[in-house]
Amino acid sequence: MYHILVVDDEAKIREVIREYAEFEGYQVTEANDGMEAVELCRQHDYDLCIIDIMMPKLDGFSTCKEIKKLKSIPVLMLSARGEEYDKLFGFELGIDDYVVKPFSPKELMARVHVIISRNEKNSGNGQQNKLMIFGGLEIDMTARTVCVDGVRVDMTPKEYDLLFYLVLNQNIALSRDKILTDVWGYHFYGDDRTVDTHIKMLRGSLGPYRDYIVTLRGLGYKFEATEKE
Repeated sequence: MYHILVVDDEAKIREVIREYAEFEGYQVTEANDGMEAVELCRQHDYDLCIIDIMMPKLDGFSTCKEIKKLKSIPVLMLSARGEEYDKLFGFELGIDDYVVKPFSPKELMARVHVIISRNEKNSGNGQQNKLMIFGGLEIDMTARTVCVDGVRVDMTPKEYDLLFYLVLNQNIALSRDKILTDVWGYHFYGDDRTVDTHIKMLRGSLGPYRDYIVTLRGLGYKFEATEKE
């Protein structure tokens, strides 16, 4: 049974999410602030965290940062604000999705299902059980690690997902829409700028090998490099 941590200072919101999540067969734990959520994540493992942004003591963004330091847990953000800045900042932190309040509980559960299914696929897909080396760039898909010239690089969970996807489809022209659908999921609320923002972050992480990600003007991107035998 998948275990979800719901973090929101509004008891009614937590109650609604719990009701729908348990109906879908998920186990639910609640936290009414960010500090409690971080401590729970320190002690237990969760398959997904649903975190509200506006909370006392520790806001949702800070909560997400602290949780990511402890474990690689998918995060879905909730917010009463729908500004693009908040969404992009959240994605830069490594969140998987962003839902604006008021929301449809059924749609929220659909997004939860997509995130958990995608995370399970990414962690257990046998196609990814390999080490790929491109010059000084080493990508271990089993361990989810990336090394640049022998130095391990820390990236957000979404950067790893995006890089692995590009590498597994190397030399194939990929449109922004296809990348958005395959990496973020069909139900993801976002646009082309989400892909461009994460490509920029990923290139920054790859340093001298940033040019392995080729921009296809008017279309999207592709990973183009020669793998070492």
